[in-house]
Amino acid sequence: MSSSLSPTEIFERMMAKDHFSRWMGVELIELGTGYCTLKMSIRPEMLNGFGILHGGVSFSFADSAFAFASNSHGRLSVSQTSQITHVKAAQTGDVLIAEAKELQLGNKMATYDVKVYREENTELIALFRGSVYRTSRSFNEE
Repeated sequence: MSSSLSPTEIFERMMAKDHFSRWMGVELIELGTGYCTLKMSIRPEMLNGFGILHGGVSFSFADSAFAFASNSHGRLSVSQTSQITHVKAAQTGDVLIAEAKELQLGNKMATYDVKVYREENTELIALFRGSVYRTSRSFNEE
């Protein structure tokens, strides 16, 4: 069962209910089937006690790109596993890009990689990998 909705229509439905992605200020840069690129500017309230981007925020940013990419096929997909490796620190004022790409798509499972990097110089900030469970429900049923 697939959805007749476009990836953009699915993104808009998801964002309408995604308070946290909206709080982070994510902006859609590019979206396709199995692919999503987001942009986010780091604000002071996103920093940890060391004055750098909180790991939970960078994880959530990557997780949002992962969610939009994995649901772009039109089937409701939910995270099953995910992990992140933080490579560099980021600070207030940095603009980050999260680029999610599909690695494997199966009937029930799919795997995605997300690169988080600084927009200014494409310096890598974090690497995220996640797998989703693909339910049999389509976005048309929502």
